[in-house]
Amino acid sequence: MRAMVLKAPRTPLVCEERPDPEPGPGEIRVKVAACAVCRTDLHVVDGDLPPHRASIVPGHEIVGRIDRLGPGVVGFGLGDRVGIPWLGHACGTCPFCLGGAENLCDAPAFTGWDRDGGFASHVVADAAFAVPLDALTLDDVAAAPLMCAGLIGWRALVKAGEGRALGLYGFGAAAHILAQIARHQGRRVFAFVRPGDEAARAFALSLGCDWAGGSDEMPPVALDAAIIFAPVGDLVPAALKAVRKGGRVVCGGIHMSDIPAFPYSLLWQEREVVSVANLTRADARDFLAAASAARPRIETRVYPLEAANAALDDLRAGRLSGAAVLVP
Repeated sequence: MRAMVLKAPRTPLVCEERPDPEPGPGEIRVKVAACAVCRTDLHVVDGDLPPHRASIVPGHEIVGRIDRLGPGVVGFGLGDRVGIPWLGHACGTCPFCLGGAENLCDAPAFTGWDRDGGFASHVVADAAFAVPLDALTLDDVAAAPLMCAGLIGWRALVKAGEGRALGLYGFGAAAHILAQIARHQGRRVFAFVRPGDEAARAFALSLGCDWAGGSDEMPPVALDAAIIFAPVGDLVPAALKAVRKGGRVVCGGIHMSDIPAFPYSLLWQEREVVSVANLTRADARDFLAAASAARPRIETRVYPLEAANAALDDLRAGRLSGAAVLVP
């Protein structure tokens, strides 16, 4: 197999030839068809998230087909198309798992951080945390961003509540999918992009957003809720200023720069700030049903596996509309 390996934070990935991995009990081996590049991968590579292993293959928005079954696997067969998301394993016994919050598991394993991920030609996954995709009509490249950008966006949308006026800060891979899901639900969507980025503004409007402007602007109406996908702490007080009384601001990333001090008046009148952590298997089932109904247009830019560093650079520099996707 081929794999792009992170040897140390803040260094380029290295292409390696390795023996094909063998799945253990309860595991599947997947031949990777496509793996999207997530901002969380960038946080792992750039050292924003502390290393969990001496070296790691990043990538957790994986779509492929099972080519080997480990002992004891049930519910899957050879050739099945599956997705492999960020949550690669949960203990099932801690209070959070027993309470239905496996995303907060005390002993989790994350794909591309604890377990080798999908920047490779093959990957081994815990079968219990693989997502069946045979019923999904999207092709492999379009389906790959759903495994994190879509799933985390969906969990953030649920956390945002039922409000009809929704603001999205940071119009990248997650927001461009979520905007279409929210529009299908009958919500109004207000997109916030980097100030002066007219291409991103036009892209948001092309997907049906009611308004698009800079993150330093106020929307034309008070928002019921806002979701922040950009890892920029300065956006929290900006979003609080934009939401109505009783509104909610959801922080959708795993990492964010420090939130600056802000006056209590922005939080007063029962405004809330909440975060989203990881995802659950129930999120995957609910989101895929919503995506199948909404049929979002997934904007992608395809890179060969060996160009993973270029894809990360483009994401880091904000040169992407939608999602970068690696194809082995």
